[in-house]
Amino acid sequence: MDFFLIILIGALFGSFANVCIYRIPLEKSVIGGRSYCPKCKKKIVWYDNFPILSYLIINGKCRKCKKSIPIQYPLVEFLNIIFFFIIYFLFSFSITSLLLMILTFTFIIIFFIDLKHYIIPNVLTFPLMILGFLKSFSPDLNSLFPNFINSLVGGIFGYTIIWTIIFFYKQVKNKEGMGLGDAKLLAVIGFWFGWMAIPFVLFSSSIVALILVIPSLLNRTKKFSSQIPFGPYIVIGCILYVVFIEQYKYLLFG
Repeated sequence: MDFFLIILIGALFGSFANVCIYRIPLEKSVIGGRSYCPKCKKKIVWYDNFPILSYLIINGKCRKCKKSIPIQYPLVEFLNIIFFFIIYFLFSFSITSLLLMILTFTFIIIFFIDLKHYIIPNVLTFPLMILGFLKSFSPDLNSLFPNFINSLVGGIFGYTIIWTIIFFYKQVKNKEGMGLGDAKLLAVIGFWFGWMAIPFVLFSSSIVALILVIPSLLNRTKKFSSQIPFGPYIVIGCILYVVFIEQYKYLLFG
């Protein structure tokens, strides 16, 4: 019963994540107004608004205009369900679970917004920074999270290292190499997981980005100077850090 409840909550928040992904870049309210088809702008009736199921029932097409609905919608809902399920399985009902669900929910929104629009909105990163730092004052949280000193150093370190890369790249190339949104996102990770997470996340995200971009460079659909959204790779790097945190700590401290 508990697992069914978590799946339901994950699906509902996944549906809300889709609303945020579409509306935040347009600077529209995410809590006001009914959902509507992005193609014909017709309002979606309630029985076509069930996460994943409705997409399958209407065969991935708007009931009104018959245009295809992007696969992103059920994908976001599915990912949110999976992450919520895994978090609950590992940490049960706890403050740690709640915090990680908030983080993954927001990371999914950031992932898809940056992937499409090449931006990481402050309205997402700033609250995560504040929450990441405030939670570090609690003595009862999982060892996954650092104390407040480690959290503060991590946030500053995460922002500074990307800011430094941006500064020196601009001096050499006279153009922006990365965005400050990436710096704020890495600061979020520092506040949440401490300074030790930063080298791992930065290195692993760079490797993942390189691996995924190489085919585009080889077939010349992208150039080395092409703009690449780095936020999604930072998110992947953070997930890898959480998965391999024990091995990483053993490597550092034995």
